[in-house]
Amino acid sequence: MSGKEKQYARSAAGWSDFQYADGVAYLSHRADLVRTLLRPLVPGDEVLDLACGDGGLGAYLTAHGLRYRGVDATPEMIEEATRRLGPSASLEVGDLNDYEPPGSVAATTVFRAIYYARDRRSFFARAAAFTTKKLMLDVNPRQYAVAAVVDDLRAAGFTKVVAHPFFVPQTIGLPRAAAAALRAAERSGPLASVILRHRFTYVLAASRP
Repeated sequence: MSGKEKQYARSAAGWSDFQYADGVAYLSHRADLVRTLLRPLVPGDEVLDLACGDGGLGAYLTAHGLRYRGVDATPEMIEEATRRLGPSASLEVGDLNDYEPPGSVAATTVFRAIYYARDRRSFFARAAAFTTKKLMLDVNPRQYAVAAVVDDLRAAGFTKVVAHPFFVPQTIGLPRAAAAALRAAERSGPLASVILRHRFTYVLAASRP
């Protein structure tokens, strides 16, 4: 087990509670984008959440009638996800580079984890084979060239890609008014681009024909 794997194993209990200053704001907004961005999801659709951690996103998706399948390489994270979500979710240990669901899924998500893909383009191609509506991931534009990620998605068969700014702080809780103003700024065009030079990420959604 690598040092990083040991760290995840030790931190599994209460992971989402410690990772997010305001977990409700962060995860509920992310879930809203999963449901609505590009091709909308409807009750009964299944979301495959790769590198799901403790399944923090799951409750916000199942609350809208979506089926949730969480996969993580750390057994302790899956144990915590099982404790958190119970029978409302399908949860299993697996590596995002190798895992394939038992059947097709409407959406595949890989949040805060795309850097674990051994070959990004190959990973996107594998996901395209079992994803019927959209693949979603987040990208830090100060770490990755967004255009290069989009090129890889298109090469994998995703013909439409949208990038939506995600302006909910991970480690800082904000007053309600400030949080609402930041979420509104996600749709501000040039202002959003300026903000992204210094902080926050994009959520990308990619679909095939």
